[in-house]
Amino acid sequence: TSWCLGRALPADRSLGADGRCSIDVLDGSELSQQQFLERYAYSRPVILRGLTDNTKFQLLCSRSSLLENYGSLKVRLSTANTHSYRKVDVSFQEYVEELLRPQSEETLGSETLYFFGDNNFTEWQDLFDQYHPPPYLLPGTTGAYSFGIAGPGTGVPFHWHGPGYSEVIYGRKRWFLYPPDKEPHFHPNRTTLSWLKETYPYLPEEEAPLECTIRPGEVLYFPDHWWHATLNLETSVFISTFLG
Repeated sequence: TSWCLGRALPADRSLGADGRCSIDVLDGSELSQQQFLERYAYSRPVILRGLTDNTKFQLLCSRSSLLENYGSLKVRLSTANTHSYRKVDVSFQEYVEELLRPQSEETLGSETLYFFGDNNFTEWQDLFDQYHPPPYLLPGTTGAYSFGIAGPGTGVPFHWHGPGYSEVIYGRKRWFLYPPDKEPHFHPNRTTLSWLKETYPYLPEEEAPLECTIRPGEVLYFPDHWWHATLNLETSVFISTFLG
């Protein structure tokens, strides 16, 4: 289901391909909590399907529902570069109707305003209360949500932080990941889209990232300190659970 509900937005056809998938993809029923800890929690990413039923949350995240309930609220946008410095406050309606646009390859990360994180949990609490996070737990951690919406061709360049999950609610999000000891070659102010076009095709096989595209109802788990970059292949709604 398209989040834009058929609105005419120019699209870069080269974004259409999901690319290869070199990450394990499992049904939630195939993995116990103990198996998650032994196989993935501290060592490698995994994509999980059928973990939770977020049908209601998806309905509440439709374009019309979000504009009706949150359109007048201020949201804080960040620039989409590795060391994100600039923040801009706009109304959620202005972001959706004016700034949620496809991104060109030439646009710098510092010129791209991205709604992800910096959520006001008081104002958005009713929505987040309807989200069912992945059930697998990391001992000694609690989860913090980060909610976002972004246009085609947008995405953050490589960076790392603590472990977490990312679930797509609408759209498609392509992920590229490297283990902590294998820092990728990238420019911190160039976008993932430019990296995909200019660097990715020429990587030797031994320098290729782990990668996959996730769709609605799929959850990616990434361990602590793993480098990762994302590219939204269409307008996407997503929510991350950071474990710390």
